[in-house]
Amino acid sequence: MFKIIQIVCTCLLLNFALTPELVSAATTAGEYRILGLSYRQQGRYSQAIAAMQKSVELEPDNIQGRVNLGWTLHLANKEKEAAISLWQAIVKKPLFVPAYNALGIVYLVEGNLPSAVIVHTWAAILKPDNEIAYYNLSLALHRLKIYNLAITCANRAVALEPRNPHPLVARAIAHWDLGEKPTAKQVYTKAINLDSRYRDRSFLSHLKQAAFSSSQIHTVEILLQNLSSKH
Repeated sequence: MFKIIQIVCTCLLLNFALTPELVSAATTAGEYRILGLSYRQQGRYSQAIAAMQKSVELEPDNIQGRVNLGWTLHLANKEKEAAISLWQAIVKKPLFVPAYNALGIVYLVEGNLPSAVIVHTWAAILKPDNEIAYYNLSLALHRLKIYNLAITCANRAVALEPRNPHPLVARAIAHWDLGEKPTAKQVYTKAINLDSRYRDRSFLSHLKQAAFSSSQIHTVEILLQNLSSKH
């Protein structure tokens, strides 16, 4: 086991691909999980999924292993399969917050907004300092046009994770669509102060990885354009 970890860490540090010899050396669930995470970091999702599925098969009661599989399926745009894996984790451990966080994001990206709200609300109840749940609740509620509550959730996420610009951007677009444009600009300026890349329109496509929808990213672009024209 130590040898596998040592070789994988070397591969990651040197940006080498995992070799067939290393893959064939994996025998335990833990070793397959390490391989899966390594493949995922390289963006090789098919191999990552296969390795994580093997780890789940070998150790079906490892809840984090099922969550890892579900999250990797999500990254590979296999949302339905991701939801199945995450629900399997929840059935085995009904109060496991990371499973609900991941499942809520799956529903959010899939566009199943009511389910995203329900799952993230439950995750926030289970863990009141759950910044992930509040942030994604803000995005889901914004898409449902429940802007005041979206702002409230974004504020909570900002309070819990003040160095992360994403909740500030989520709050800014909720203010914008509520018609509170000066406030939206002030909030977005705070995000820029945390990360100057948010001044660059070309950088905003990065928000897709943070669960923003295409229409939400477009709103950010409009907000930034108005903010820039002010100067």
